[in-house]
Amino acid sequence: MDFAFSEEQEMLKKMARDFLSDKCPKTLVKEMEEDEKGYSPELWQEMADLGWMGLVFPEKYGGSNMTFLDLAVLLEEMGRACLSEPFFSTVILGGLPILDAGSEKQKQEYLPKIAGGKAIFTLALTEPSAQYNPSSIAVKAIAENDDFIISGTKLFVPNAHIADYLLCVVRTSQQARAEEGVTIFIVDAKGPGISYTVLKTIANDKLCEVVFDKVRVSKENILGQLDQGWSVVQRIVERAAVAKCCEMVGGMQKVLEMTVDYAKERKQFDRPIGSFQIIQHYCSNMATDVDGSRFGTYQAAWMLSEGLPGTKEVAIAKAWIGEASERVIGFAHQIHGAIGVTMDHDLQFYTRRLKAAQLTFGGADFYREIVAQEMEL
Repeated sequence: MDFAFSEEQEMLKKMARDFLSDKCPKTLVKEMEEDEKGYSPELWQEMADLGWMGLVFPEKYGGSNMTFLDLAVLLEEMGRACLSEPFFSTVILGGLPILDAGSEKQKQEYLPKIAGGKAIFTLALTEPSAQYNPSSIAVKAIAENDDFIISGTKLFVPNAHIADYLLCVVRTSQQARAEEGVTIFIVDAKGPGISYTVLKTIANDKLCEVVFDKVRVSKENILGQLDQGWSVVQRIVERAAVAKCCEMVGGMQKVLEMTVDYAKERKQFDRPIGSFQIIQHYCSNMATDVDGSRFGTYQAAWMLSEGLPGTKEVAIAKAWIGEASERVIGFAHQIHGAIGVTMDHDLQFYTRRLKAAQLTFGGADFYREIVAQEMEL
């Protein structure tokens, strides 16, 4: 079994690492966290010029026609660099669902904008229950002639305050089964009746509360089919969970490298602390968790990339990596000691982001339930 990257993927990985090492130092990461926008428009455009936003879209929409597995390689490098750009929300949560379920007119209108870095998208899915199941969708869209009127509140919407468009998941009818009656609308994020509040989070990742106050949307803005949007949402959540795992693998790998380097350099009792058996075991445990997370993540990414049923593999990867990342961060802090908890040290960026990512698109318990269901338990 060959787990090696292809030559093209190796080139993409090296190019992304070199670019982000140069263009996205931790000083810029800190600036982006403190900035109201949460990202750098200049860096965003440079990424677009490299073709990153259009990586997985067909050439006719301005893309490079690469695969989701190729995108996974890029996402790992983004996680390694703590990139704060709205790439995840725009490409994973916005562009790929349009490619999957959009009409040809919608693809021609929106995908070239995404590929060119001219539009920022996001997904308005979760509500006060913070659940990722169909029964949690309570925001309603009521039909009125050829339009729908959306009213209600969405929570934890990434980058909504800077988005040009929202994919809004709403309930358009009450059915016996919760999966039925769910519809996705493409909504102009700057339109009347929409208000945003940026929430304070541990990762400073610009999650927003979005209030829809009688927002009028044309039926032509339905993504997919009326009342049949939950299957599209399921695919979004699966792909988003794997994409988030890719970012986490990148962050965990960097934490491991930082910690091993520190263990080699830091001296205690006239010898490097890495020479002590307990520190060696800690680093070995970290390496085991990082590689295990990577293999599980890339298996799930490959299955999604090939169009294979991968619900169980996605769930295993997300359930495992959430707890593995916590162990990796815990060992890193024990080895670094006091310096690791200062805001001047880079470790704090990864600690906060990995903690937030554990729950993004479902925590370990949520995915363990899915694994059990896939085993027919």
